[in-house]
Formats: sequence, C-alpha cells, structure tokens
Amino acid sequence: MYMTVMSLCNVCLCFTECLQNDITYENKEPVLKASYSDGETVKVNCMTGYTGMYRLKCEQGKWKTVAERPCAKKKCSHPGDTANGDFKLIEGSEFVFGATVLYTCKKGFEMTSRINQRTCRTQGWDNTLPVCEAVKCPAIRTDGGVTASGNTDMGSYGDVIHFECVSSGKKIDGSSEIHCTETGEWSDTVPTCKEITCTAPDIPNGYVVEKMQEYQKDAILKYGCFKGFKLKEGIPRCSKFGWTLKPECDEVTCELKSTTFGVKNITPEGKTFFRAGERVEITCAEKYWIFFTKEITKSFKCQDDGKWDYEPVCQDIRCEVPHDQHVSSPYSYFSGDMKFGAKHYYSCMSGYDQMAAEATCTRDGWTPKPLCVEVTCELKSTTFGVKNITPEGKTVFRAGERVEITCAEKYWIFFTKEIIKSFKCQDDGKWDYEPVCQVKIIEKHFWIRI
Repeated sequence: MYMTVMSLCNVCLCFTECLQNDITYENKEPVLKASYSDGETVKVNCMTGYTGMYRLKCEQGKWKTVAERPCAKKKCSHPGDTANGDFKLIEGSEFVFGATVLYTCKKGFEMTSRINQRTCRTQGWDNTLPVCEAVKCPAIRTDGGVTASGNTDMGSYGDVIHFECVSSGKKIDGSSEIHCTETGEWSDTVPTCKEITCTAPDIPNGYVVEKMQEYQKDAILKYGCFKGFKLKEGIPRCSKFGWTLKPECDEVTCELKSTTFGVKNITPEGKTFFRAGERVEITCAEKYWIFFTKEITKSFKCQDDGKWDYEPVCQDIRCEVPHDQHVSSPYSYFSGDMKFGAKHYYSCMSGYDQMAAEATCTRDGWTPKPLCVEVTCELKSTTFGVKNITPEGKTVFRAGERVEITCAEKYWIFFTKEIIKSFKCQDDGKWDYEPVCQVKIIEKHFWIRI
C-alpha cells in the first residue's frame, strides 16, 4: 500500500513541473535549471547582441508568460559620414547588431585608414571612422620664360595651374592650364613659350587675300567672301590667343519682318528669309499701300548687301494736306484723321470755286479732283468789230486780271460810245462790263413843224 501511494505522488510531480526545453523563444539564453516546480518563476534573457527579456511562471506543468519583451537585435546609431567618401551596407539591411558598412573614397581621393569598414557590436560600431584625403600631384617646375600660378609645390586633386609667358611678345606653347587628376598626375606637361605667330585659316565660303605662310603679332588678316556671302564685322588681328576675331563669311540674307500688318498676300508664302538675288512680291490689303508709294502690289529684291531694294512694308493709305490746291487754311481744315475714307469740310482761297461740300481721302488722294477750281473769265468775242486786244492772243483771264479792247472803225464798245475800254475779271467769274464791240448806231432826230 505504501509503494502505491509513493508511485502516485511521483506521477503527480511529473505533471506539475515545467521543463527548460519547453521555452522555445528565439535568440534567448538558456535558463539555469532543466525543470521548475509548480508556482516557480524564471527570467529568460536574450542572447548577446539582442535586447529584451521574458518572465515566465510554471503553472500545472505549463509556462505562463508574466512579462514579455521579444528579443530583437540591438540597434546602433548612424555609423558616421566621412568627408569626401561614401559608405554602403554589405551585411544586413539596417543599423543593427551584426550589420557591416563598407567605406569608399570619392573620385580623386584615397583612403589613408588601414581599415575601411565598421560593424555594429554590442557596444556600438567598432573601428574608427575611415579618412579620405585628396590625391596629390608632384611639384611644378618651369623655365625662366614661364610663370605658373596655383599650388605649384604639391597639388591636390582638382587643383589648377595657370601658365603665362613672361614676355608679352610670346605665347604659351602647349596647355595654358593643367589640373591634378584622380591618378595623382598632371593632365598635361608643363608648357614653354614661343614667338606669337598665326597661320592663315580656312574660311568656308571665303578666301584669304595675299595669303602668307605665317603672320606675326598684330598682323591684320585680309580676306574676302564669295558672292552671296558677306564679311563678319570686325578686323582679325594676330594675338597670343590666335586671331582676335574668327574670320567668317556669313550668308547674305534679307529678313521680311512685316508679314501681317496691312498685307493681303505674300509670294512665296510663309518665307521670311531670302538670299541675295531672291525676290518677294507683296500685295497690300484694302486701305493700305506699299510704304512711301501708291502701289498696291510690288516686287522686292534682296541685294548683295543684305538690304531690300525698297522697304517691303504695307502702310495705311494716308492723304497729305492739300496745301497746293488753293484750299483756304489747309492745315486747319485737314488735321487729325488723314487715313483712307477720312472726310473733311473745307473752303477755297479767294479767286477759286469749291467743287464739293467736303473732301474724301481715297487711294488716289483727296476727291473731288480738284478741290478748288480757279475762277476765270473767257473773252469770247475776239474778232467781230475788234481792232486790237491787249494782251494779244489771250482769251482766258483770272479773277482780277484785265484786258483792253480797241474797236474798229464803225464799231464801239457794247452799250457805250467808247472805242477803247479796259475790262476786269471779277471773283464770280464774270466781267465787270461786257467786252464786246458792236456796230455804231446813228441816232436820227425828227423835227415836227407846228
């Protein structure tokens, strides 16, 4: 009976204990004992490099979680940027325990540190921050005729050395500037100086006049252009940098600037630049004509100097002040709107008749034409009974002018008994007295006897 009770107790103990192997959390340290009694608690720590913990309690043979902070890799701060260098993760995807970053230097810089990587450990990043220093180039040495400016003792990557000749009559033979490259070598050799000379260039669409094999300093290059091309403005002179002006021949063109204002049609259509010798025809719209002409359609030619033979522009039709048409005070009547269709009231000078109440601006100028007609008197009877007329041969007289008539024998002036008389043309176009000779009428007297 005693043995049976003891066996049952052992079986009960087995069911109330919790085993170490039943703790299955990842990245944890093993607990101290293989099994724990019912009601006993235990703290489970995380492995090195991980943060967190678990507190468990044994209840009837099973582990119950009392507190839990899952084990996670310990985080490191930013590994640090190095001047003139970069880094990248080569182990892991974030800055946590075990992650490794590899440092590299930028172009033109080299690493002076022995170790070029850092790894996230339990105490943070190992190793020191790598250092990148600029690549060095050797010192520059020149002869007495060349001066060098820049860091000539020992250049660093990217440094530039500028060379000049001591003599103003010489120029650099080679590169006037060199730079320190990423390999620690200068981009070119140290130059020397030579006499300033220039050679005749090849000129597209042109030619050199009196071509020389070599031109000395300050020499002028004479050149010409083929037909249809023109010289570039300026005079090329030989200098230490070559020709002060690149000798070029530009194609002669004329630009058609005004293509819409007052324009009805342009032939050829859509073209605005024309070569020397080419033509364009412009037709102006209603109320417009070619600039400074009275033409509606005109052909224009682009000349060899790049200018049009005549200005290809349409302008408003305008009528000028009719100062030569005997209008009274023309500048007063004809002011303001003088464009096509404009109308103006006016009056004529003394001795002239007004042809209409108002003048209208047309393509042919002011209408009616003329605006004012000179007042005249016509001498109709020039032979009948006439002996002499002064002035002789004149039959039309202006207002204010006179004519003298002498009648022949047996004739006298109409309705007078004068043989000679002067007549004046009046402002209304009529003579002051009828300039006609008529047969003398003999009066007869009848006597009546008483």
